[in-house]
Amino acid sequence: MAHHQLDALDKKILQLVAQDARIPFLEVARSCKVSGAAIHQRIQKLTNLGVLKGSHFTIEPEKIGYETCAYIGLYLKDPGDFDQVVEALKKIPEVVECHYTTGGFDMFIKIYALNNHHLLNIIHDKLQPLGLQRTETVISFHSAFERQLPIMDIPATEVMDDDDLKA
Repeated sequence: MAHHQLDALDKKILQLVAQDARIPFLEVARSCKVSGAAIHQRIQKLTNLGVLKGSHFTIEPEKIGYETCAYIGLYLKDPGDFDQVVEALKKIPEVVECHYTTGGFDMFIKIYALNNHHLLNIIHDKLQPLGLQRTETVISFHSAFERQLPIMDIPATEVMDDDDLKA
């Protein structure tokens, strides 16, 4: 398994870009006291390792009419259907996250719906036909906070690349 070390410069870069993905590389370079080219190379390395995954704007679902956020535990009739269920879930636009889990659920998903009636339709019309034994739904009233995982001042860290994770 190939591991890569994150040094102090990598961690400083990660702290800065996690706070503001649109921060100019030259501003990062000034803050880190290195050249812009060095920052560009480090960002490219961190991206290639899978440590950084893109930069994007975040749409606030409630502001565009999606008033219901729900977390749903899925119990599959046949756990061997994981791959097919995941591919089918990818085709349901309201499903924004999907996790393999331990515990009682086979999978755990996050859904945004326009309202509770829309949520019911998604569960009945789009989820149940996927070969589910049953579901358990929890509706979120409001997210207290969301954040990036902080890059803390910890000793040098080894990072596995995506190929190592698949092995």
